[in-house]
Amino acid sequence: MRRLFLSLASVTTLALAGCGGSSGNGQQANGDSNAAAAAATNVTGTVTLRDAGKDLSPNAKLELKLLDVSAQGAQPLATKTISPVTLPQSFQLDFNASDVNPNDIYIIEASMQDGERHYSSPLKNPVLTKGAKNVANIQLVGEATPGEKELADFNSVKKNIGGMKMTQGTALKEGESRGWQIFKKGNDVQFVIELVDYGDKGFTSTNYAYKNGKPWVVVQEKKPSKDGKPTSIERAGWNDAGELVLKQNEVGGKVDELSDADANSLKSQAEAMLSKAGGKK
Repeated sequence: MRRLFLSLASVTTLALAGCGGSSGNGQQANGDSNAAAAAATNVTGTVTLRDAGKDLSPNAKLELKLLDVSAQGAQPLATKTISPVTLPQSFQLDFNASDVNPNDIYIIEASMQDGERHYSSPLKNPVLTKGAKNVANIQLVGEATPGEKELADFNSVKKNIGGMKMTQGTALKEGESRGWQIFKKGNDVQFVIELVDYGDKGFTSTNYAYKNGKPWVVVQEKKPSKDGKPTSIERAGWNDAGELVLKQNEVGGKVDELSDADANSLKSQAEAMLSKAGGKK
C-alpha cells in the first residue's frame, strides 16, 4: 500500500513539473514574438484588385500607410506613394524599430485613386504585433464614382414611374414625328420619356429625370430606326450642387467620356422639355 502511494505521488510531481515547463515555454514564445516585432524594420507585401481584369490609367496613385490603431491621432510610422501603379504592385515600408510598441496593434492602410474612381480595402491588414507578420497582401475594391451613384438613383426612379401621374403628347412637323410621356408627383415633373422619329435619318429615345425643378440625369439613345439597336448612348448627370458628375458616351459597348459640349446640349434639351411639360408649379 505504501509503495502504491509513493508511485502516485511521484506521478503527480512529474505532472506538475510538466505544467510548469509548458507555461514557461509559452511565455518564451510570446517574448520571442514581441522581440521579432521590435526587431523588424520594414513591412513588405503586394496590392491587387478584386476585379483582376480592370485596367488602370497611367495616372493611378497608390497611397500606403503603416498605422498604430491603438493610439488615436498617432502619426503613421511610414508612408509611401506609388505612381504609376503596376498590378500586382509590390511595396516595402521602412520604419524605426524603436517606434514599435509590442502592446499596440498596427495595420497597413491602402487606398488608390484613378481619375474619379477610388479604391479601398474593406479588410484590415494587421502586421508586426500580436502574432501578425511583417508581410501584408492587400486586395483593393473599387467604389462607385459620383456619376455612377447618380445613375443608380436615376435607374431606381425610372423603375417606379408607374406609380406617378402620367400625361402624354405628340407633335408632327416635316421630317420629324415626336411623342412624349410626362410623369409627375403632385405638380412636379419627375421624369419624361421622349421618342423622336426622323424617318430615314434615324430615331432617338431620351429619358429625362428632374430634381428640384432642374435637369438631373439625361440618357439618350440614338438608333437607325425605332426597332434598331442603339448606335450610341449618351448619359449626363448633375449633382445637387449643379456639377456635371455623370458624362458617358457609349459606342459599341465601349464607354468613353462625354464632352462638356454634348452634356450641355443634353441639358438644354432637358430644360426645353421641362418647359413644355409644365415645369414645377
